[in-house]
Amino acid sequence: MQEQLSRANKAAWETKAYQAWVQHHGTPEALAEVLKQDPRHPLRYWLKYIGDPSGKKVLNLLGSHGRKAIPLALLGAEVTVVDISAENRRYANEVAAAAGVELSYICSDVLHIPDEDSLGQFDYVLMEFGVLHYFTDLLPLFSLVHRRLGAGGRLLLTDFHPFARAWKPTETLRQPTGDYFDNTIREGEVAFARLLPEAERPELNKVLTKAWTVEGILAAVAANRLYIRTFEEIPSAADPSFPEFYTLVADKVEAQLTPLKP
Repeated sequence: MQEQLSRANKAAWETKAYQAWVQHHGTPEALAEVLKQDPRHPLRYWLKYIGDPSGKKVLNLLGSHGRKAIPLALLGAEVTVVDISAENRRYANEVAAAAGVELSYICSDVLHIPDEDSLGQFDYVLMEFGVLHYFTDLLPLFSLVHRRLGAGGRLLLTDFHPFARAWKPTETLRQPTGDYFDNTIREGEVAFARLLPEAERPELNKVLTKAWTVEGILAAVAANRLYIRTFEEIPSAADPSFPEFYTLVADKVEAQLTPLKP
């Protein structure tokens, strides 16, 4: 099933993604100028867990159009991006060139990176915003994270909070909008569709995704010998009483742990 998701999602992300980024962020040259002026702002969720990124090796899995990778490079990090979309790679490489930084960008399914071992090991693995739902099983993904982290390396994962998809606010209370535990594969609109004119959206391919619970995410991270340091819940800007995002920080554990019995 994962192969089916990957094929569908690659097709979706290679149809007008470049156009969508230009529509939303401007030309690569325009975005490069914005990032050069304040490279720390796009990294505001993670720098407190990184410190000074200068000289650090960072692997940005599903790094999309490079809007997090390029600021890291501007701050002195050596950054490698892996993403399935050639259109994302094109935009990211053009922004990086305009910003005057080097970016290693591998266009590949992250679960099938060619000659993966040649990448070496990294100080940080970064994944952010709308990534986990592209996987039918999280164990292989976090196994990759563990393999690519060096001793004492750190995973930084920020994504949409699972509660946000199952509840919505009303004037007086919160009402469920779906089954929190529903893990069926669903077809939906690709994330950048809303950035394009409405008339062009019917031309876009659909993505296939699977929802994850907090339990499923934490269990998959921990099962791959990644020691969870914190799970920070980030309030919604529209309603601070409810979480919109989360940031999970986990460090690589060298010791072999005894699996829990069900």
